Amino acid sequence: MPTILVVGSLHHDIMIETDHLPRPDETAVGRRWYPKFGGKGGNQAIAAARAGAATRMFGAVGADDFGRSLRATLKSGGVDHRFVATLPDHGSGMSVALSLPNGDYAATIVSGANLALDPAGLDDPALWQDVALLLLQNEVPETINLAAATAARRRGLRVLLNAAPARPLPDALRAAVDILIVNAVEAAMMGGGDVRDLPSALYAAQSLADPGQTVIVTAGSHGLALAGGGVAPLSLPAPKVIVQSTHGAGDCFCGALAAAIVQGADLHSACHTATARAAAHVAGHVAGHGEKNAKGISHIPTA
Repeated sequence: MPTILVVGSLHHDIMIETDHLPRPDETAVGRRWYPKFGGKGGNQAIAAARAGAATRMFGAVGADDFGRSLRATLKSGGVDHRFVATLPDHGSGMSVALSLPNGDYAATIVSGANLALDPAGLDDPALWQDVALLLLQNEVPETINLAAATAARRRGLRVLLNAAPARPLPDALRAAVDILIVNAVEAAMMGGGDVRDLPSALYAAQSLADPGQTVIVTAGSHGLALAGGGVAPLSLPAPKVIVQSTHGAGDCFCGALAAAIVQGADLHSACHTATARAAAHVAGHVAGHGEKNAKGISHIPTA
């Protein structure tokens, strides 16, 4: 079966439900907290596996309870975790996320072991066995992403980069990416202009697409736009759902998109499929999503 290789981050998330974000020097009172598997890499790997794709993870955790929990979740989620290193001298990555009643959230990440990934591990031929697509994000060092993308290109594999969190992309990495996914904020930071609706999202995608590269701009409640790479432009409105939480919606979209691609879908069909899965995630209908009680009309990928 064609396999997705996810090279990226693993975080143990601590989710806190609260009525508002604290101001400087304020101690805000939350309603409840719960742990959640996270890291953009881990979330996207689980999402791809749930969408039916064979999925393999390259990452790192610490020799701690968080690391053991992260590895156990990958295993139970059907992700091949043989290439997740345990680093005794580093703590596992973690984050604290504050979830608001309207479904929005804010988070602080401590990357830990994710910053100590060894690029030499990418030379193992077994890592690449049956791999058809490489999926990357921006929560591991740039050197890891570039090494992984270069190795994938040598093997003639497609490379998908979710450029989140936003940071400058080196020319060599940008040139090695076949499909670039950014949200409205990331599109603006990369020079695509202000994304306010689907027409401006399409303009941003067309502005950012390099020759031979497809760009997908996700625009929250408006939907997404796709352009470049020899693919007909697409503007896809977001499904309307009752929001339970937007946390992880972009990761669900990216994982589901990768899964649809390796399963043989064209990019337009893959975007429709991934959008539907992300909308279900926002509505709390995806297995493993934490229970929520917030209300609101929704949006999909904020990748």
